[in-house]
Amino acid sequence: MVSGSVDEKLEPILSEVLRRNAGELEFHQAVREVLESLGRVVAKHPNYADNALIERICEPERQIIFRIPWVDDHGNVQINRGFRVQFNSALGPYKGGLRFHPSVNVGIIKFLGFEQTFKNALTGMPIGGGKGGSDFNPRGRSDGEIMRFCQSFMTELHRHLGEYTDVPAGDIGVGGREIGYMFGQYKRLTNRYEAGVLTGKALFHGGSRARKEATGYGATYFVERMLATKGQAFEGKRAVVSGSGNVAIYTMEKIIEFGGKIVACSDSNGYVVDEGGIDLDLVKEIKEVRRQRIAEYVRLKGAGSRYVEGGSIWSVPCDVAMPSATQNELTGKDAKILVKNGVVAVGEGANMPSTPDAVRIFQDAGVLFGPGKAANAGGVATSALEMQQNASRDSWTFERTETRLAEIMRNIHDRCAETAEEYGAPGDYVLGANIAGFVRVAEAMDALGVI
Repeated sequence: MVSGSVDEKLEPILSEVLRRNAGELEFHQAVREVLESLGRVVAKHPNYADNALIERICEPERQIIFRIPWVDDHGNVQINRGFRVQFNSALGPYKGGLRFHPSVNVGIIKFLGFEQTFKNALTGMPIGGGKGGSDFNPRGRSDGEIMRFCQSFMTELHRHLGEYTDVPAGDIGVGGREIGYMFGQYKRLTNRYEAGVLTGKALFHGGSRARKEATGYGATYFVERMLATKGQAFEGKRAVVSGSGNVAIYTMEKIIEFGGKIVACSDSNGYVVDEGGIDLDLVKEIKEVRRQRIAEYVRLKGAGSRYVEGGSIWSVPCDVAMPSATQNELTGKDAKILVKNGVVAVGEGANMPSTPDAVRIFQDAGVLFGPGKAANAGGVATSALEMQQNASRDSWTFERTETRLAEIMRNIHDRCAETAEEYGAPGDYVLGANIAGFVRVAEAMDALGVI
């Protein structure tokens, strides 16, 4: 099998996925990437092709689409569409975030749920894969509008949730405020204080310390481990982090703690460059307190920083690149520029932020590349730790939670590296992550029988 192609035995499976899910390009991309890795597995373990096991893994167990009516501040009724794709429960209850963004559609949610299934398997925790959300745009909406939307969203979705069934968390557009509104509505509708039904909650509702930081911290721990395989570290390295939400902010925080320097970050309108090192406290003030655009950074910081509207943040020279905004944000063209400028490691903080062309360019150039399903698993791993605390009515310290997070991320790295080596592709973290995640899910499904 040629690298980057699907084995001929698996080609009919991919063709059927494309036929049955017409127009869902992100889902097609996610399935293709996994199937490209599985030829080696099927050659070594033909039984994984029995009983339509791979076909079943590519098909969600349940897809829920629903109407969300809500009333805006002017008394007008607005209508949005809600989704929950419960992709695979072989390892445990469905687990995955809720995304509120205008780009959300069923194909986006299926791609995220498919990725989530393998990501969750890599954590070693007893959680299945799912994802959900809505095409609602929270930007510019009042707290009252967001509360009413969240209550209407949960009024429909609550009947499909439960700590032993499906446990959502936050994602783009869904933070602690939104989780709180949804948890309150779930509590009203069910008459149960079921803390384990949602994660990312406030501490006084049973939330976990370090959950906000977990995805960014986890991605940094993963890249730290990759760099160590080459005798390197973050100390003294220039880093570029796309985005300026939770994932990006706490990726930057941990890189700075490890001795690296952040020279650029972004939002959907453009990016800021600060050669002296991004002032993270100022970014937090702008994004977490003021809820303003990143362009404000230059106005408030003054000399030494600059703002570029539009353009590509990946044109800024760096040693480490951390795409942490959204899917397919880093293209093949961007990858060529990064390689030319001497990038040594890329860690995906977002879900599938690098296009297939970009991934191949990094791998061909010998750049250390941590795929999202492995590198950004820290968020869901800490959500699983929150579920553990809820089940035992316990609350851990920040230090204890972060210690467990670091251990989980380093174990994920080692599992991916060892699997890649076992299957004849040392250093290929994409193949290692795909195979290690697939094998754990496949074995669990096989043990349950054909159902």
